[in-house]
Amino acid sequence: MSLAWGLTEFEKAVSHYEKSVSQVRILSTMQSRVRLSDVAAAAQVSVATASKALNGTGRMADETRERVQQVARELDFRPNVTARALTSQRSLTIGLLTNDSYGRFTMPVMSGVADALVGQGVSVFMCNTEDDAATAQMYLRAMLDKQVDGIILTGKRIDKRLPVDLTGVSVPVVHVFTDAAANAVSVVPDDAQGARDAVACLVTRGCKRLVHITGPESFASVRERADAFRSVAGDAAQVLAGEWSERWGHEAVARLWQGTGLRPDGIFCGSDQIARGVIDALRERSVRVPEDVAVVGFDNWEIVAAATRPPLTTVDLNLKELGREAGRLI
Repeated sequence: MSLAWGLTEFEKAVSHYEKSVSQVRILSTMQSRVRLSDVAAAAQVSVATASKALNGTGRMADETRERVQQVARELDFRPNVTARALTSQRSLTIGLLTNDSYGRFTMPVMSGVADALVGQGVSVFMCNTEDDAATAQMYLRAMLDKQVDGIILTGKRIDKRLPVDLTGVSVPVVHVFTDAAANAVSVVPDDAQGARDAVACLVTRGCKRLVHITGPESFASVRERADAFRSVAGDAAQVLAGEWSERWGHEAVARLWQGTGLRPDGIFCGSDQIARGVIDALRERSVRVPEDVAVVGFDNWEIVAAATRPPLTTVDLNLKELGREAGRLI
Protein backbone atom coordinates (compact mmCIF):
# COMPACT_ATOMS: atom_id res chain seq x y z
CA MET A 1 0.00 0.00 0.00
CA SER A 2 2.79 2.39 0.91
CA LEU A 3 4.68 1.51 -2.30
CA ALA A 4 1.63 2.24 -4.45
CA TRP A 5 1.18 5.57 -2.66
CA GLY A 6 4.78 6.45 -3.32
CA LEU A 7 4.49 5.65 -7.01
CA THR A 8 1.37 7.80 -7.32
CA GLU A 9 3.10 10.75 -5.72
CA PHE A 10 6.11 10.20 -7.96
CA GLU A 11 3.88 10.18 -11.06
CA LYS A 12 2.27 13.43 -9.97
CA ALA A 13 5.66 15.00 -9.46
CA VAL A 14 6.80 13.88 -12.91
CA SER A 15 3.61 15.18 -14.48
CA HIS A 16 4.04 18.54 -12.75
CA TYR A 17 7.70 18.65 -13.83
CA GLU A 18 6.80 17.92 -17.46
CA LYS A 19 4.19 20.70 -17.49
CA SER A 20 6.68 23.13 -15.94
CA VAL A 21 9.31 22.20 -18.52
CA SER A 22 6.71 22.68 -21.26
CA GLN A 23 5.97 26.19 -20.03
CA VAL A 24 9.67 27.03 -19.63
CA ARG A 25 10.37 25.91 -23.19
CA ILE A 26 7.60 28.10 -24.50
CA LEU A 27 8.85 31.10 -22.53
CA SER A 28 12.47 30.56 -23.59
CA THR A 29 11.68 30.23 -27.29
CA MET A 30 9.22 33.10 -27.54
CA GLN A 31 10.56 36.20 -29.30
CA SER A 32 7.32 38.21 -29.13
CA ARG A 33 4.22 38.47 -26.97
CA VAL A 34 2.53 35.33 -25.67
CA ARG A 35 -0.07 34.03 -28.13
CA LEU A 36 -3.23 32.09 -27.53
CA SER A 37 -1.59 29.05 -29.12
CA ASP A 38 1.19 29.26 -26.50
CA VAL A 39 -1.39 29.17 -23.71
CA ALA A 40 -3.17 26.25 -25.35
CA ALA A 41 0.07 24.28 -25.72
CA ALA A 42 1.12 24.88 -22.11
CA ALA A 43 -2.34 23.93 -20.82
CA GLN A 44 -2.43 20.89 -23.15
CA VAL A 45 -5.72 21.85 -24.80
CA SER A 46 -6.73 22.97 -28.27
CA VAL A 47 -6.64 26.64 -29.27
CA ALA A 48 -10.44 26.64 -29.50
CA THR A 49 -10.76 25.28 -25.97
CA ALA A 50 -8.26 27.83 -24.65
CA SER A 51 -10.21 30.66 -26.30
CA LYS A 52 -13.50 29.51 -24.79
CA ALA A 53 -11.92 29.04 -21.36
CA LEU A 54 -10.53 32.56 -21.34
CA ASN A 55 -13.74 34.12 -22.67
CA GLY A 56 -15.93 32.23 -20.21
CA THR A 57 -17.87 30.52 -23.00
CA GLY A 58 -18.41 26.97 -24.19
CA ARG A 59 -18.84 23.75 -22.26
CA MET A 60 -15.90 22.16 -20.48
CA ALA A 61 -14.90 20.79 -17.11
CA ASP A 62 -14.32 23.43 -14.43
CA GLU A 63 -10.86 21.96 -13.89
CA THR A 64 -9.98 22.53 -17.56
CA ARG A 65 -11.21 26.13 -17.54
CA GLU A 66 -9.33 26.87 -14.32
CA ARG A 67 -6.14 25.24 -15.67
CA VAL A 68 -6.21 27.34 -18.85
CA GLN A 69 -6.83 30.53 -16.89
CA GLN A 70 -4.04 29.70 -14.47
CA VAL A 71 -1.60 29.06 -17.33
CA ALA A 72 -2.64 32.35 -18.96
CA ARG A 73 -1.84 34.19 -15.73
CA GLU A 74 1.51 32.44 -15.35
CA LEU A 75 2.49 33.28 -18.93
CA ASP A 76 1.14 36.85 -18.55
CA PHE A 77 -1.05 36.32 -21.60
CA ARG A 78 -2.74 39.45 -22.93
CA PRO A 79 -5.39 39.18 -25.67
CA ASN A 80 -4.53 40.79 -28.99
CA VAL A 81 -6.92 43.74 -28.97
CA THR A 82 -6.39 44.44 -32.67
CA ALA A 83 -7.25 40.87 -33.62
CA ARG A 84 -10.31 40.91 -31.37
CA ALA A 85 -11.44 44.16 -32.94
CA LEU A 86 -11.07 42.76 -36.45
CA THR A 87 -12.91 39.58 -35.51
CA SER A 88 -15.77 41.36 -33.76
CA GLN A 89 -15.81 44.27 -36.25
CA ARG A 90 -15.57 46.67 -33.32
CA SER A 91 -12.89 49.23 -32.43
CA LEU A 92 -13.13 48.35 -28.73
CA THR A 93 -12.99 52.06 -27.88
CA ILE A 94 -15.51 54.44 -26.31
CA GLY A 95 -15.33 58.22 -26.62
CA LEU A 96 -16.20 60.43 -23.65
CA LEU A 97 -17.04 64.11 -24.25
CA THR A 98 -17.18 66.52 -21.32
CA ASN A 99 -17.21 70.24 -20.50
CA ASP A 100 -15.92 69.64 -16.97
CA SER A 101 -12.41 71.11 -17.25
CA TYR A 102 -11.63 70.64 -13.56
CA GLY A 103 -12.73 67.00 -13.64
CA ARG A 104 -14.64 67.18 -10.36
CA PHE A 105 -17.59 65.28 -11.82
CA THR A 106 -16.12 63.73 -14.96
CA MET A 107 -13.18 61.83 -13.46
CA PRO A 108 -15.31 59.68 -11.11
CA VAL A 109 -17.75 59.04 -13.97
CA MET A 110 -14.92 58.02 -16.30
CA SER A 111 -13.49 55.74 -13.61
CA GLY A 112 -16.84 53.97 -13.38
CA VAL A 113 -17.11 53.65 -17.16
CA ALA A 114 -13.63 52.11 -17.30
CA ASP A 115 -14.51 49.71 -14.48
CA ALA A 116 -17.51 48.47 -16.44
CA LEU A 117 -15.66 48.04 -19.74
CA VAL A 118 -12.05 47.12 -18.98
CA GLY A 119 -12.93 43.46 -18.56
CA GLN A 120 -14.17 43.45 -22.15
CA GLY A 121 -10.91 44.91 -23.46
CA VAL A 122 -12.57 48.26 -24.17
CA SER A 123 -10.60 51.51 -23.78
CA VAL A 124 -12.08 54.93 -23.00
CA PHE A 125 -10.58 58.21 -24.19
CA MET A 126 -11.79 61.61 -23.04
CA CYS A 127 -12.01 64.97 -24.82
CA ASN A 128 -12.80 68.28 -23.11
CA THR A 129 -15.04 70.59 -25.16
CA GLU A 130 -14.39 73.67 -22.98
CA ASP A 131 -18.07 74.50 -23.62
CA ASP A 132 -17.15 75.49 -27.18
CA ALA A 133 -19.47 74.20 -29.92
CA ALA A 134 -16.77 74.14 -32.62
CA THR A 135 -14.36 72.23 -30.38
CA ALA A 136 -17.09 69.78 -29.37
CA GLN A 137 -18.00 69.10 -33.01
CA MET A 138 -14.34 68.63 -33.94
CA TYR A 139 -13.86 66.03 -31.19
CA LEU A 140 -17.10 64.30 -32.15
CA ARG A 141 -15.93 63.96 -35.77
CA ALA A 142 -12.56 62.63 -34.56
CA MET A 143 -14.28 60.00 -32.45
CA LEU A 144 -16.48 58.92 -35.33
CA ASP A 145 -13.45 58.83 -37.67
CA LYS A 146 -11.81 56.45 -35.17
CA GLN A 147 -14.96 54.33 -35.38
CA VAL A 148 -15.66 54.33 -31.66
CA ASP A 149 -18.26 51.79 -30.52
CA GLY A 150 -20.16 54.40 -28.55
CA ILE A 151 -20.07 57.91 -27.12
CA ILE A 152 -20.71 59.08 -23.55
CA LEU A 153 -21.52 62.72 -22.86
CA THR A 154 -21.02 64.06 -19.35
CA GLY A 155 -20.85 67.49 -17.74
CA LYS A 156 -20.99 69.65 -14.62
CA ARG A 157 -24.74 69.91 -14.07
CA ILE A 158 -27.87 67.98 -14.92
CA ASP A 159 -29.76 70.87 -16.55
CA LYS A 160 -27.23 71.99 -19.16
CA ARG A 161 -26.45 70.19 -22.41
CA LEU A 162 -23.07 69.93 -24.05
CA PRO A 163 -22.82 72.12 -27.18
CA VAL A 164 -22.65 69.26 -29.65
CA ASP A 165 -24.90 68.25 -32.55
CA LEU A 166 -25.56 64.50 -32.53
CA THR A 167 -27.57 64.50 -35.76
CA GLY A 168 -26.69 61.47 -37.86
CA VAL A 169 -24.59 59.77 -35.17
CA SER A 170 -25.16 56.03 -35.66
CA VAL A 171 -23.30 54.64 -32.62
CA PRO A 172 -24.95 54.35 -29.19
CA VAL A 173 -24.91 57.54 -27.09
CA VAL A 174 -25.39 57.75 -23.31
CA HIS A 175 -25.69 60.98 -21.31
CA VAL A 176 -24.38 61.06 -17.73
CA PHE A 177 -24.83 63.95 -15.28
CA THR A 178 -25.93 66.28 -18.06
CA ASP A 179 -29.13 67.37 -19.74
CA ALA A 180 -30.38 65.30 -22.67
CA ALA A 181 -33.29 65.04 -25.11
CA ALA A 182 -36.45 63.33 -23.87
CA ASN A 183 -35.81 60.22 -25.97
CA ALA A 184 -32.10 59.95 -25.09
CA VAL A 185 -30.51 57.39 -22.78
CA SER A 186 -29.62 59.37 -19.67
CA VAL A 187 -28.19 58.58 -16.22
CA VAL A 188 -28.49 61.19 -13.44
CA PRO A 189 -28.44 61.12 -9.63
CA ASP A 190 -31.67 61.28 -7.63
CA ASP A 191 -31.26 64.72 -6.04
CA ALA A 192 -34.65 64.65 -4.36
CA GLN A 193 -34.05 61.33 -2.63
CA GLY A 194 -30.59 62.44 -1.58
CA ALA A 195 -32.06 65.56 0.04
CA ARG A 196 -34.70 63.53 1.85
CA ASP A 197 -32.00 61.20 3.16
CA ALA A 198 -29.99 64.17 4.43
CA VAL A 199 -32.97 65.64 6.27
CA ALA A 200 -33.88 62.22 7.68
CA CYS A 201 -30.34 61.99 9.07
CA LEU A 202 -30.80 65.30 10.89
CA VAL A 203 -34.25 64.38 12.19
CA THR A 204 -32.92 61.06 13.47
CA ARG A 205 -30.35 63.01 15.51
CA GLY A 206 -33.24 64.87 17.14
CA CYS A 207 -32.91 68.14 15.19
CA LYS A 208 -36.12 70.17 15.11
CA ARG A 209 -35.11 73.59 13.76
CA LEU A 210 -33.83 72.85 10.27
CA VAL A 211 -32.31 75.19 7.69
CA HIS A 212 -31.14 74.46 4.14
CA ILE A 213 -28.15 76.46 2.82
CA THR A 214 -27.63 75.82 -0.88
CA GLY A 215 -26.35 77.10 -4.23
CA PRO A 216 -27.86 79.27 -7.01
CA GLU A 217 -31.58 78.77 -7.64
CA SER A 218 -30.84 78.71 -11.39
CA PHE A 219 -29.62 75.10 -10.96
CA ALA A 220 -32.28 72.41 -11.34
CA SER A 221 -30.56 70.34 -8.67
CA VAL A 222 -30.89 73.22 -6.19
CA ARG A 223 -34.63 73.50 -6.81
CA GLU A 224 -35.13 69.73 -6.55
CA ARG A 225 -33.21 69.47 -3.28
CA ALA A 226 -34.99 72.50 -1.78
CA ASP A 227 -38.43 71.07 -2.63
CA ALA A 228 -37.44 67.71 -1.15
CA PHE A 229 -36.08 69.46 1.97
CA ARG A 230 -39.37 71.26 2.57
CA SER A 231 -41.38 68.10 1.90
CA VAL A 232 -39.77 66.67 5.05
CA ALA A 233 -38.95 69.75 7.15
CA GLY A 234 -42.18 71.59 6.36
CA ASP A 235 -43.17 74.35 3.94
CA ALA A 236 -42.10 77.03 6.43
CA ALA A 237 -38.56 75.66 6.75
CA GLN A 238 -35.96 78.25 5.76
CA VAL A 239 -33.93 77.90 2.56
CA LEU A 240 -31.00 80.23 1.88
CA ALA A 241 -29.70 80.20 -1.71
CA GLY A 242 -26.33 81.64 -2.67
CA GLU A 243 -23.19 80.46 -4.46
CA TRP A 244 -21.28 77.18 -4.41
CA SER A 245 -18.53 78.29 -2.03
CA GLU A 246 -17.19 78.14 1.51
CA ARG A 247 -17.55 81.93 1.64
CA TRP A 248 -21.29 81.61 1.16
CA GLY A 249 -21.41 79.08 3.99
CA HIS A 250 -19.74 81.63 6.28
CA GLU A 251 -22.07 84.39 5.14
CA ALA A 252 -25.21 82.28 5.60
CA VAL A 253 -24.27 81.41 9.19
CA ALA A 254 -23.57 85.10 9.90
CA ARG A 255 -27.09 85.96 8.72
CA LEU A 256 -28.67 83.25 10.84
CA TRP A 257 -26.75 84.19 14.00
CA GLN A 258 -27.41 87.93 13.59
CA GLY A 259 -31.13 87.40 13.98
CA THR A 260 -33.00 87.37 17.28
CA GLY A 261 -35.11 84.31 16.55
CA LEU A 262 -34.40 80.66 17.31
CA ARG A 263 -31.23 79.44 15.73
CA PRO A 264 -31.12 76.15 13.81
CA ASP A 265 -29.97 72.94 15.43
CA GLY A 266 -29.68 71.15 12.07
CA ILE A 267 -28.29 72.49 8.78
CA PHE A 268 -28.51 70.70 5.44
CA CYS A 269 -26.01 72.13 2.94
CA GLY A 270 -26.35 71.86 -0.84
CA SER A 271 -22.66 71.07 -1.31
CA ASP A 272 -19.65 69.99 0.72
CA GLN A 273 -17.91 73.30 0.06
CA ILE A 274 -20.82 75.20 1.58
CA ALA A 275 -20.89 72.76 4.50
CA ARG A 276 -17.20 73.31 5.23
CA GLY A 277 -17.77 77.07 5.34
CA VAL A 278 -20.77 76.57 7.63
CA ILE A 279 -18.78 74.40 10.06
CA ASP A 280 -15.88 76.87 10.14
CA ALA A 281 -18.29 79.75 10.84
CA LEU A 282 -19.97 77.80 13.63
CA ARG A 283 -16.61 76.99 15.22
CA GLU A 284 -15.71 80.71 15.17
CA ARG A 285 -18.87 81.29 17.24
CA SER A 286 -17.96 78.52 19.70
CA VAL A 287 -20.85 76.41 18.40
CA ARG A 288 -20.01 72.70 18.62
CA VAL A 289 -20.65 70.40 15.65
CA PRO A 290 -22.51 68.08 15.91
CA GLU A 291 -23.34 68.51 19.63
CA ASP A 292 -25.01 71.95 19.29
CA VAL A 293 -25.72 72.01 15.55
CA ALA A 294 -25.63 68.99 13.24
CA VAL A 295 -24.47 69.60 9.66
CA VAL A 296 -24.95 67.40 6.57
CA GLY A 297 -23.37 68.14 3.20
CA PHE A 298 -24.11 66.95 -0.35
CA ASP A 299 -21.67 65.51 -2.96
CA ASN A 300 -19.22 63.44 -0.90
CA TRP A 301 -16.30 65.34 -2.40
CA GLU A 302 -13.69 63.38 -0.49
CA ILE A 303 -10.91 65.98 -0.44
CA VAL A 304 -13.33 68.42 1.20
CA ALA A 305 -15.38 66.08 3.38
CA ALA A 306 -12.35 64.30 4.88
CA ALA A 307 -10.45 67.54 5.57
CA THR A 308 -13.37 69.18 7.37
CA ARG A 309 -13.15 69.21 11.17
CA PRO A 310 -14.99 67.25 12.34
CA PRO A 311 -15.15 65.04 9.22
CA LEU A 312 -18.29 65.87 7.28
CA THR A 313 -21.39 63.71 7.07
CA THR A 314 -22.46 63.99 3.44
CA VAL A 315 -24.71 62.50 0.76
CA ASP A 316 -22.80 60.63 -1.94
CA LEU A 317 -23.69 61.48 -5.56
CA ASN A 318 -22.43 58.01 -6.56
CA LEU A 319 -20.77 59.43 -9.66
CA LYS A 320 -18.61 56.34 -10.14
CA GLU A 321 -21.70 54.14 -10.07
CA LEU A 322 -23.36 56.42 -12.64
CA GLY A 323 -20.32 55.81 -14.84
CA ARG A 324 -20.56 52.05 -14.35
CA GLU A 325 -24.21 52.14 -15.38
CA ALA A 326 -23.33 54.19 -18.47
CA GLY A 327 -20.68 51.61 -19.35
CA ARG A 328 -23.22 48.82 -19.05
CA LEU A 329 -25.73 50.73 -21.16
CA ILE A 330 -23.31 51.64 -23.95
